[in-house]
Formats: sequence, C-alpha cells, structure tokens
Amino acid sequence: MNLDQVLIVGGGIAGLTSAIALRAKGFDVDVVEQDPNWSVYGVGIIQQGNVVRAVAQLGVLEDYLAASYPFAGLEMFAPNGAHLVSIPTPKLAGEDYPANLGISRPALHKVLGDRALAAGAKIRLGLTIEHFEDQGDQVSVVFSDGTTGVYGLVIGADGLYSKTRSMLFGDRYAPAFTGQAVWRYNLPRPDDVTALHVYTGPNSVGLVPLSDEAMYLFVTSPEPGNPWFALEDRAAEMRSRLAFAGGRIGALREQIVDDAAVVYRPLEALFVDRDWFEGRVILIGDAAHATTPHLGQGAGMAIEDSLVLADELAKAKDLPTALSGFMARRYDRCKFIVEASLEVGQWQLDRRTDVDNPGMVHRMFEVTSQPI
Repeated sequence: MNLDQVLIVGGGIAGLTSAIALRAKGFDVDVVEQDPNWSVYGVGIIQQGNVVRAVAQLGVLEDYLAASYPFAGLEMFAPNGAHLVSIPTPKLAGEDYPANLGISRPALHKVLGDRALAAGAKIRLGLTIEHFEDQGDQVSVVFSDGTTGVYGLVIGADGLYSKTRSMLFGDRYAPAFTGQAVWRYNLPRPDDVTALHVYTGPNSVGLVPLSDEAMYLFVTSPEPGNPWFALEDRAAEMRSRLAFAGGRIGALREQIVDDAAVVYRPLEALFVDRDWFEGRVILIGDAAHATTPHLGQGAGMAIEDSLVLADELAKAKDLPTALSGFMARRYDRCKFIVEASLEVGQWQLDRRTDVDNPGMVHRMFEVTSQPI
C-alpha cells in the first residue's frame, strides 16, 4: 500500500491515539501540532465504557487508571436534588476494570503524549500543514515552516476547525453553533460523588469525579447570539446560569469565584455526510464528526476511530479497501452520536418536559456497547 510513512495532523486525543495505534501495527508516524506549547484546558472528561474498552485495546488502560477516577454509572436528579433514577453502565473492558473513568484533560494529555513518544512517534510542535498534493502513490506536503515531506497517508486529526478538512472539501463543512454553551469549573469532590451526577432542569447540570480530591461541575445553557464573555465576568456569569438551583448545586454555585478557572465553550457541531477521505488523505475525530457533549462521547468516538483505522490499514491489501472498511465501521455509529447529542440539546433549548432523557442515555449505551 506504500504506507512507509504516515503523517498525522493534530496532537490532541485523536492524533495521539492514532499515533499509538499505528505504531503498534508497525507504521512509521510523524505528528505535527500547531500549538507550540502543546497545551490543553484544565477541566475534565468522561470516559465511558466503550472508551475504557478502546484504551484497553490501545494498551494504555493501566496508565489511564493511574491518572483517573473509576466509577460505575450515572445518577439522575431533579433540580431540587431529589433522586430520579440510577443507570448502571456495562464493564466493556472486562469485570476487572471499571465501567467508566473521569480524568482531567491535562492528565489525559500527558498519558497519551508520553505513550505516543514512547511508542516511537515523532512529534513536532508549532507546525501544521500549509499545502498538500496527492500524487496517487504518495502525498507531498508543505509545512507551515516551509519544510516538506512525502507520506503514504495523511490523517487529519486537527479538530473542529480542521485545516485538513478545508483543504479536502473547501467550505462545504463548517462548525455550526447549536444555540448552547457549556461552562465548567473544577471543585473539591465530596465523598458521596462517586458516579456521574446529572441534574435535570432549565439548564442541564452535572458533577464528574476526577480523582479522590477533585471533580468538575458543568452547566449547559442557552446562549442566543453566541455571546462573548470577558474573563473578569465569567465566574459571575456561570453562577447566574445556576441561579435556579438549590440544594447541593446551589451551595457549589457559591464556590465559583475564580474567573480564570471558568472554562466556557460555545457548543458547535458538524458531520461530514460523505466519505471522510479522498485518495490518501482522511479525516478522523472532530475533523469529521464533531459532537456536542450531551452524551459524553466526543473523545470516545475519536479514540475508536484511531483503533479502527489502524486495524483496517494493517489488514487490508490496498489503501482504498482499508479506508472504505474504516468508513463502513465508523460512519453510522458516529452519525448516531452527533444526531442524538444534538437532539438532546434541542430538547433543552425547547424546554421539553415530555422527553425520555434516561431512555436516550440507555440507547446510547446500547449503541456504544456494540463492537467497533
């Protein structure tokens, strides 16, 4: 297949897990990341059962366990704190491993970066692609510093605002603001927050354990017009999104005082509704299927992409077969996650009270429990 060298554009979750998976299959891998500091924002992320299974297959689960907080399921509450339902989640990696993990993004970034480097991936920072030319049997690449390279495959793992996607498909696919945003804040973890806690109400609220000491609080709110908030206003703005809440959430609200610690992100989504590749260039992760966080599966879909792509490249007799096999295994699954997450967000925007939120969560678990 002439895959002597693979280029991955983007050093985030999709890019690093792809590098680890490809190195395990014997491919030579270069990774370029445009951020010279290789930084991530400092809140956390939920890794559900399918992700625990995927990182086990990737060979990094023990590193994950050392850097994360394991938990068994999801607890749903009314805005006043009344318990509504417990939703257990399957142990897809085996009975000896947890069903879910909460992990801080800096810790996750370190685990994946260290393992990619240890596996032999060559990572260059402060660099991205400027131009590529698919020559049929190889891809000629010009980088942003003027250097060049020749690769058998280019993987665009460069996220929501993917430059690789724009080079492939022009402006046909662009992130769309959904009308909502998410606010996140790290707090000390109470002893009884040992699972994902989700509170229904006018704004969806959740508590995610990250370690013995820490958790994060999130609130998803409507934000008409996609406003921008000055740093010095963000703690007060986040507290205002929680004004409806009493009980535990009301008490936690008053601890949100550090503007710089508030992480605010408008929610945007996209789905590339065609093959995610042309010739020897392919998109994975958010570059192809960016979802909102309502079902907690954005990173999970990216990690699964990485495993499946490496598997198909290793077993197929030619590149078109490999990339088509990848699409057959990933398209419908990722499409479901994007569309179902957007549906939940729309329920929240419409203030729907006639919907089955637990049912949607159960459906998500059913889909993601299936083999990748």
